[in-house]
This record gives sequence, structure tokens and C-alpha cells, in this order.
Amino acid sequence: MNSRSGPLAVVAAAVLWGTAGTVGTLATAGSVSLAAARLVLGGALLGALALAAHRRTPGRNVPLRWSLIFGAAAVAAYQLCYFAAVGRTGVAVGTVVAIGSGPVFTGLLSWIVGHERPSGRWALATAAAVAGCAVLVTGGRGTGGVDAGGVALALLGGLLYAFYAVVAARAIGRGMESGTVMGVMFGGAAVLMLPVLALTGPGWLASPGGLLTALYLGCATTGLAYLLYGRGLRTTPVATAATLALAEPAVAALLGVVALREHLSLVSRAGLVLLALGLVVVALPARTRTPDTAAPETPKAPARSPH
Repeated sequence: MNSRSGPLAVVAAAVLWGTAGTVGTLATAGSVSLAAARLVLGGALLGALALAAHRRTPGRNVPLRWSLIFGAAAVAAYQLCYFAAVGRTGVAVGTVVAIGSGPVFTGLLSWIVGHERPSGRWALATAAAVAGCAVLVTGGRGTGGVDAGGVALALLGGLLYAFYAVVAARAIGRGMESGTVMGVMFGGAAVLMLPVLALTGPGWLASPGGLLTALYLGCATTGLAYLLYGRGLRTTPVATAATLALAEPAVAALLGVVALREHLSLVSRAGLVLLALGLVVVALPARTRTPDTAAPETPKAPARSPH
């Protein structure tokens, strides 16, 4: 995969994530049970694919890193924190804080852990994208009376997302196959979420509509989406990937208008445009300097990557 197709893979994953909300309305399950089923089915698929790939190359020894185990725990904990936050703050505020803080935490963690200092362009584009996401989701309305504990849970969710994204990116950067990384993390998270699914009542899976919805959410919005996300991380800096993932709420909003006949206010439309501009800027390839052929005796330092 070349460096230009990496961001496209991340955006494709975000598009799939963005369909989850619309498809989820077809099921009669509660949001926590639906998320648990999605993660259990998607994680089982990713784990099975990783195991099958490993069996096809039996001579290759794949070390199991403890960081991936912690990453699996973070994947499961993110789901619980997000829905707990939404329950206390409402969908709009919980979504903005959890999803919007993810890229910021990812940029900070990748800087602290991997010494990958984000560029000024990334900071400006991310700020624009997060602001656009906030306006899009809230429609410019005030958020008075927000529960502080709920906001803290949403911020913890954003930090957990950043943690498992950075863990995955570092494992891939050290030579592990992206499918293996995602299989270990999400397969482990599936095991952790099984009790949650059992406790929240999986009876809705017995109906054809519920089962088809869960299969789509598990196979497409989790399994396929995170395979694409992992492939994107091969060539895309994790901070950039986290910002590009903000395409998810934009896709969800557009599907809401088209499929569910929802209405976007003028302010929300402006937020959608701002979000799109931020994503375009962060996805643009970095400029590289061309050497000055007129003065070969004075070599120039190589251009630094913005990420």
C-alpha cells in the first residue's frame, strides 16, 4: 500500500463506521446490547481471520505483545465509557467529547510515546475538524446543564480510543501484520464483551431483522472497517488517521438526512463544511523540497515530514 492510499483506507473505514447509527435503528435492542453484539461478532471475525492467516504461514513466529492485550481491554472499555457518558450527558455532547477528543489525545500520545511531533498544519486542520464536528452534532445549540461526570467519562473514552490506536500503529510499525494486530486486539475485546452481551439480553438476535443488523454491524462496521483502518495505519501517521476518522459523524449526518429524513439546520451544514475542509487539509500529501541544482556544492538538508 502506497502513502496516498493509506488515508483513503482510513476514510473508507470511517464511512463504514458512519453507517452504524442508521443501520442500528433497524434493531429493537438497547444501545449497549447492540454495541456489545457488534463488538463480539466483529472481534470474533477479526480474530478468526488473524488465526487463519497465521496458520497459512506456520513458520512465522508472531510475538504476542502485552501492549496488544492492554489495547484489547481499551477497545472494550471505550464502548462502556462511551455509552455511560451518553447516558449522563446525552447523545450530542457525549459524541462530540468522545469522538472529538480522540484525535487530540492521539496526537499527544504519539508525540509522548513515539516522539512524533504533530505539524502545525495537522493542529489547525484538526482544530477545524473538531469544531466542525461539534457544530454539526449540536446544531449550534447550547449545552447548559451538562453533567461533569458524563463529560469526564467521554474524555476517558477519547483517551482509550487514542491509546488503542497508538498501540496498533506502533505494533504495525514494528513489523506486525495489520490484520494480526486488529485480530488480537478486537478478538480479545470480543471475549471481554461477551458477559456484557449476556447481561443486556441477547434475545433480540433471534429475530431475522435483529440478526441481520448485528451481522452487518459486526462484519462491515467493525470487521471490514478495522481491517481497512489497520491497512491505513501502515502508511498514515496515527494522529492523521485519528483526524480522518472524524468523517464518521459527517457520514452519519448525511445518512440521517437521506435515509431517515432528518433535517440539518443551516448551522449544522456550516459545521459539515468546516469538518470536510479540515479533513481535506489533513489528508493532503506533504510538500517535499526539490534540491537546488544551481548550487550543488551547498547540499540542503532533507525536508522533514509534517507528521
